[in-house]
Amino acid sequence: MSTTIDYYELLECERTADDATIKSRYRKLAMQYHPDRNAGCKDSEAKFKAISEAYDCLKDPQKRAAYDRYGHAAFQQGMGGGGGGGAQDFGAFSDIFESVFGEFMGGGRGGGRQSPRRGADLRYDMEITLEEAFHGKSTEITVDVSAACDTCDGTGAKPGTSARTCQHCGGHGKVRAQQGFFVVERTCPVCQGAGQIIADPCPDCRGEGRVEKTKTLSVNIPAGVDEGTRIRLSGEGEAGARGAPAGDLYIFLHVKRHAIFEREGTTLFARAPISFTTAALGGSLSIPGLDGRTHEIKIPAGIQSGKQLRQRGAGMPVLQGRGTGDLIIQIEVETPTRLSTRQRELLELFRETETGDECPESQGFFAKLKSVFAGE
Repeated sequence: MSTTIDYYELLECERTADDATIKSRYRKLAMQYHPDRNAGCKDSEAKFKAISEAYDCLKDPQKRAAYDRYGHAAFQQGMGGGGGGGAQDFGAFSDIFESVFGEFMGGGRGGGRQSPRRGADLRYDMEITLEEAFHGKSTEITVDVSAACDTCDGTGAKPGTSARTCQHCGGHGKVRAQQGFFVVERTCPVCQGAGQIIADPCPDCRGEGRVEKTKTLSVNIPAGVDEGTRIRLSGEGEAGARGAPAGDLYIFLHVKRHAIFEREGTTLFARAPISFTTAALGGSLSIPGLDGRTHEIKIPAGIQSGKQLRQRGAGMPVLQGRGTGDLIIQIEVETPTRLSTRQRELLELFRETETGDECPESQGFFAKLKSVFAGE
């Protein structure tokens, strides 16, 4: 770049100006000094080129960071076509770039080697019953997974041999190449990012350091788990290549639909049909719970369909905590459909004695209908 005047002075803004301010100042100055508006004026043309050069630098976060730290010196070297790769020196500009952006590129040229790539995490879906979710259980699962090779102990090298450091990348697993202003980092094409080369690979794993195996694992399911609960088995995922750490195995639980109970958090719901005589006179229900106890639910006289009765402490246990949820019974009054002659006679007698006060809601409803249609 040719301009030596401070870029911020050229754009008439502070060094702390944000991107929007810099863009706004550039647009204003560019319109003022544009060659089309100042035909034949060499000073305006030079000024336009200078502010364009300044804006081209300051609009780019990486260029701006380098300029803020080193000024114009950041761009006085390394602007050639750029080639080369591996561990070669790129001169002063590469040093500047690494000191500013090295933390995003895995450290400077003298940084550590490429870390072994951890094995992939795996997922296993398990279906359990609501009773098992209530009590918890211990079980075993069988999974097919990549595990460390026993022959080479996961190194990938034939027993008695070892891997050697890749000379192309110096064991870093990545190489850098300069392209204009930028230093581009890419995976080493020789060792494929491993940082090492195995000249004599293990015959069983072919240099991978891992083989396919079937493993049997113990799983402990705690009481109170719910649909979608995830259990993590650390280090039971796929083994990493050439001795890298293994990933984890995640077990996702799915709870089967229960014939009686529905669940919402720690609360259990059940629908209980009762006879209309029980609804009118009151009574009780015996509900067997998931906890193995029989819960007596008292039914008050005059109960209506849809009414919910709560039995505290008869729901699901709190996962990894203390306490238990509630059991809610929703009453559904069942109208008899098969009556004996005697039963019909008794109901007819009951109807004859009705005054309307027995069912206040029905009486109120029909009173409202009458007033509406009567125009009252």
